[in-house]
Amino acid sequence: MGTPVPDSKTPALAAVGLVVLGLVIAALQGFTHGSILGGIVAALGAVPALIGMWKGIQQETQGTLAASVAAVLLSLAVGGLLIVLRFVDWLR
Repeated sequence: MGTPVPDSKTPALAAVGLVVLGLVIAALQGFTHGSILGGIVAALGAVPALIGMWKGIQQETQGTLAASVAAVLLSLAVGGLLIVLRFVDWLR
């Protein structure tokens, strides 16, 4: 069993920060057109979130694990959506 320590949600917050940065980049280029760079930045938010998941599992804390899982899903969904929107815009 891991030793109980306070929840560390910093990796999840970093992931959400990268998602927001990706959305800002996409907004500067026209949000409805999508953005490859914004999508990549948003999807890179999964990296700190996965680290947070690992920490949550090691510390056996449900709060850290839940926040990190949500951040991974958000990062990948927003990143994928921005990239798909750019490809759809190119096909029109």
